[in-house]
Amino acid sequence: MIKAVIFDMDGLMIDSEKMARFCCEKAGKELGYNYTDKLFFKEMGLTPAFIKELYFKHFGKDFKYDDFIELKNQYVKEYIKENGIPVKPGLYELLKFLKNNGYKTAVATSTPRKRAEDYLTHIKVIEFFDKVICGDMIEKSKPNPEIYLKAADELNVKTEECFVLEDSPNGITAAYRAGIKTIMVPDLVSPDEELKKKLFACVKSLKDVIEILEKYNK
Repeated sequence: MIKAVIFDMDGLMIDSEKMARFCCEKAGKELGYNYTDKLFFKEMGLTPAFIKELYFKHFGKDFKYDDFIELKNQYVKEYIKENGIPVKPGLYELLKFLKNNGYKTAVATSTPRKRAEDYLTHIKVIEFFDKVICGDMIEKSKPNPEIYLKAADELNVKTEECFVLEDSPNGITAAYRAGIKTIMVPDLVSPDEELKKKLFACVKSLKDVIEILEKYNK
């Protein structure tokens, strides 16, 4: 029986991946770096420390990391001020269903805690979650399973009693390695044949998870 649902955040609950990609490309261009989609897809789901390592490996040891991050964050703030934070379809319906039916819930995001809590507060969902596990609360980044094992432990449930909801290959691999059934809600990346082997299900929107839970726990 499924007793808990663990959510990724970026690209899963909020449409932030497109925003982040746009702001990274803009910051890179201003500083003279060719920030590519290929690089962005590699960093999806990673903690800031691992992203930093990835950047230096990609751009070289002279990469102006601090300048890049400062500029990117400035563009993100401007983007949110102008556009808000877009919420993915079905999020509120799913969260209300989970709360009304007694499921435990957690967020497991590679985003640092301060920013994650700001985003979750901004879209008015933080009160729906029992636990919020963030990238600066763990040692190893997705695709390592640490964050999902920690989330299950914090919720006091067994891994076989959880669903993980994810959109990125790194996150799906992390949940798979943790031994947790994973439902993918694709955002920027569609599952290839190898990724499909790691999935319990793949759905179009978060609202579709309700039907899966009802059938599974019947």
